[in-house]
Amino acid sequence: MVSMIVILILLVIAALMVGVIAAAAKESKPEGGNMVIKNVYIYLVLFATLMMTIGGTVAAFMAVADIVFPAPYYQSFEEYKQMPAAKDVNNEDAVNLSDSELKTRYDAMVEAEINRQKSRAQNSLVKSLGWIVVPLPVFVYFQKRLGERAEEI
Repeated sequence: MVSMIVILILLVIAALMVGVIAAAAKESKPEGGNMVIKNVYIYLVLFATLMMTIGGTVAAFMAVADIVFPAPYYQSFEEYKQMPAAKDVNNEDAVNLSDSELKTRYDAMVEAEINRQKSRAQNSLVKSLGWIVVPLPVFVYFQKRLGERAEEI
């Protein structure tokens, strides 16, 4: 799936380059050819920064979803009771733990896992916000430049 997206992006960039060459070849004035190349450059920068911002927004949304609704813990209490790791090998009394003590340890382990998942999601959210915050000013700047170029024409 990812490789198809990369191929599609490369095809779009190749088509834009062919369009630039064709437009530049049709222009009789050298200034007109430079104007076309500059406009295509602005459009390419706008496209790239927009894709980065959209990708960051999707990743941020997914991270928020993981924070709000972390993945459930799948090991049951019965499976936990049967695990030898549930018994503390350093403590001789651990072999004779009651169900309530085991349940307390199991609940603590489940809570720790949920907190770990939320922590990972928060880290992912901060990274995703970087994919929004960094390219967004570049996008806005080039959008203004494109508007200025449109007024010149």
